[in-house]
Amino acid sequence: MTEETGGTGLGHRSISMERVSKGVFDVTNARGGTMRIGGDGPAFTPVELLLAAIAGCSAIDVDFITVKRAEPETFTVEASGDKVRDDDGNHMRDLQVRFSVSFPEGEAGDRAREMLPRAIAMSHDRLCTVSRTVELGTPIDTAGSEG
Repeated sequence: MTEETGGTGLGHRSISMERVSKGVFDVTNARGGTMRIGGDGPAFTPVELLLAAIAGCSAIDVDFITVKRAEPETFTVEASGDKVRDDDGNHMRDLQVRFSVSFPEGEAGDRAREMLPRAIAMSHDRLCTVSRTVELGTPIDTAGSEG
């Protein structure tokens, strides 16, 4: 068995889900964090979680890189895409991640502003595990059993 890890390092990751009601599940990670997904209420849908994972992964990368130069005054990220159904089944198309970040005036802020486009590109091209996995198209093995 592979050792379970968490945080941003390398290693095995897993979550478990338990049904609460029709289409609603509680998700738990190996560190004990929980959240509810699904349903028609305010909980995130799996597609919204995919968008959040893509945006969150890149946001964390970009923050870790730029904060070495200056603390941002504002830092927002939006992720979007279109859910479609075609011959390939349901999937997302036209995924976009947009950053809006501002840094203070001065030399440190200038260095952070200069680094921002490169940090975004580094996250997209090699650092963000989530977007890299989506773009590379990693196969998913699914199985079930009655327990």
